[in-house]
Amino acid sequence: MHVSVESAGNLERKMTVQLPAERIGDEVEKRLRALGRRVKVHGFRPGKVPFKVVKQRFGGEVYQEVVGELLQSSFREAALQEKLQPAGSPQIELTSGEQDGPLEYVATFEVYPELTLAPVADLKVTCPTAEVEESDVDKMIETLRKQRTEWLDVDRPAADGDRVTIDFKGFLGDEPFEGGEAQDHAVVLGQGRMIADFERQLAGVSAGDEKSLDVVFPEDYHAKDLAGKTTRFDIKVKSVAEPRLPEIDQAFVSAFGIAGGDEGALRKEVRANMERELRQALKERSKTRVMDALHDANEVPVPGVLVRAEIGRMREQVGEAMSAEARKGLPDNLFEEQARRRVALGLLIGELVRSQDIKLDPARVDETLEGLAAGYEQPEQVVRYYRSNREAMAGIEALVLEDQVVDWVVEHATVEREAMTFDQVMHPEKG
Repeated sequence: MHVSVESAGNLERKMTVQLPAERIGDEVEKRLRALGRRVKVHGFRPGKVPFKVVKQRFGGEVYQEVVGELLQSSFREAALQEKLQPAGSPQIELTSGEQDGPLEYVATFEVYPELTLAPVADLKVTCPTAEVEESDVDKMIETLRKQRTEWLDVDRPAADGDRVTIDFKGFLGDEPFEGGEAQDHAVVLGQGRMIADFERQLAGVSAGDEKSLDVVFPEDYHAKDLAGKTTRFDIKVKSVAEPRLPEIDQAFVSAFGIAGGDEGALRKEVRANMERELRQALKERSKTRVMDALHDANEVPVPGVLVRAEIGRMREQVGEAMSAEARKGLPDNLFEEQARRRVALGLLIGELVRSQDIKLDPARVDETLEGLAAGYEQPEQVVRYYRSNREAMAGIEALVLEDQVVDWVVEHATVEREAMTFDQVMHPEKG
């Protein structure tokens, strides 16, 4: 086998491979002779078909089969010989391939980049820290109470915080518009879940009121035919109700599966859950900042074939609720920047694992799997599923190895700690 390689760009290579006719011919003859021992041909006893007849009848088909397999195996062999690491499958073009003659083809493909990492000791990473305070537990218990709010009908005008139940029908000019009608629609004043101009005019209404509201839709409203338009809503107020929060009593506490109905036990359980969620959120934030630092400090040429594959995965993820045709319609540029970042980080993580000889920690794999399974009703079944599914288990192992890389970077980089509150960590959108 003769191999020559030329560069066709930063990461693209063109590799010409020549296979001697003997290598192909020997394999074709070997298969034809094996075929002759079992093939049935009219006029001949099984196993007694002359080789010439077998070759005449099946030679072309076997030749194509051998060539197809040799293209794949010889490509891998040639890449190994030339010390190349192909990223993805090659495009193969036959340049000669007459039966009984030599075989030559050109394989075009991309290779993984050779990386020289920026010194990790020069990286500066800011990692957040936070603790669960008693006031955070108070807020969480108040949230639990609000989730179990009871609504009591009142005979007075609606005020902020009240729930107003209405029937309404919307008109653009004199014509009703699509989606502008509902019955028994509940609006909690102050939550901002309706158009602001609509909700504002519900303040002061009472049960039994019927009135018309002139409502101006926002300029950026998602329905273009309504954006910025003045509409009329005819409404009928069915009821006005005020909220009543449950007392923190035995019944309330027992509703969370805490035996005995003790408030102290509830607070302890709530705190434990909050601390577990906080640890995970802090871990994810630190991981994001480490990845940002690695990505910003290293310029990584990324193979286009890997980017395209990542775009495909991202398209599938965001389009799970869409039809296959709709997913295909999502443009690549919607995902390209993030896909390039993911591929670059994958290459950087792989290089750190290799260069620093970071080994997968089986104990951390077990701990991660048990933590994942703990969120299910039957954790033992979840653990058995992962243990019996190599692909699923590989996903867990990849996450653990990423975490180990993050820990290694934090250990060797310059790290500053940023004190944050529980709410800042868990609800960054409020910032």
